Amino acid sequence: MKIDQIVAEIEKIAPLKLAQGWDNVGFLIGDPAREIARILITIDITREVVAEARTYGAELIISYHPVIWDGLKKITADGPNQVVYDLIQAGIGVYSIHTSLDTAAGGVNDALADVLGLGDCTPLGDYVDDPAGPLYKLITFVPAAEIDKVAEAMHAAGAGQIGNYAKCSFRVAGTGTFLPREGADPAIGEQGRYETVEEIRFESVVCAGKVAGVIAAMRKAHPYETPAFDVVRHWDMETTLGLGRIGRLAEPQSLDKLLERIKEATGATVAGIIGNQKRTVGTAAVCAGSCGKLVNVVIERGCDLYLTGELKHHQALAAQEAGLTCICLSHTVSERFALKNLAKQLKKGLKGVTIRQSTKDRDPFVWKTI
Repeated sequence: MKIDQIVAEIEKIAPLKLAQGWDNVGFLIGDPAREIARILITIDITREVVAEARTYGAELIISYHPVIWDGLKKITADGPNQVVYDLIQAGIGVYSIHTSLDTAAGGVNDALADVLGLGDCTPLGDYVDDPAGPLYKLITFVPAAEIDKVAEAMHAAGAGQIGNYAKCSFRVAGTGTFLPREGADPAIGEQGRYETVEEIRFESVVCAGKVAGVIAAMRKAHPYETPAFDVVRHWDMETTLGLGRIGRLAEPQSLDKLLERIKEATGATVAGIIGNQKRTVGTAAVCAGSCGKLVNVVIERGCDLYLTGELKHHQALAAQEAGLTCICLSHTVSERFALKNLAKQLKKGLKGVTIRQSTKDRDPFVWKTI
């Protein structure tokens, strides 16, 4: 299978446009023409992971964290970019997914919210635009005898898609009026005579990228020389997309009970806890990885608990002083468990490609009692 087919499946799960502007996601290393039969999924690409990929025979690694963050000035076998050199030498491609998977529905942050059992979740911050763009409603007025023809043309061009439903529309009968003036070539009536026509007001939603095409299809199919139509942006239907999640537990839980759930879901064996450890949690926020800059949003929203990967010292102090309890799992521990679901989703769409999660990818920290 070619990389463009694989990328198409990845982007169904986590479109690149969901990534933060500072991030470096997408196909970063490799030959786009190479056939891919084996994929290794990992959080980080280390020398151990590259060796594992070689042994496994993987032609592509899907990494959560980008293997290249900034511009490279040199790539050598003995330099700081040795891993990049090794990947190129081995002919192993790399596709990095990072904050696009953080933001995506069903991605890392939704997985972390599910660990706590949060409902009615919304993003915490670092908002991004919906890759599909805003929704619009296109309204036009068609003689009753021609409505099905015009509607089919508009639907064929992409109007009327709502979730898993197609050809969605609303129609209501009314009376259209017009007076063709000199130079007009009316489909109904004649110049200089006032006309009334039984018309159907036809409404259908259209995503931003298809508005122009739907209008063109409507004009072509419409019997009128100059059809009347309105395009209205659906401000109230826009989806908010961003990092983190905030919501309510179905039933308040003790911190100890939540720690049991976290341990079972993520495999974490240790956690850094800030603030009151005896509280009952009703509202909570989560953000995988390093999300300390969003801690003030969590405080402002009045949450009981913040589950994340890591916080800086001054962010931890701010949480403590505000009475917010925080659980820090370590950066990659808050992310790695979600790769199982990513692998499962990819296997559904990439038939004939073998996919497995790295066994050499691990948290760089080893926590010991001293």
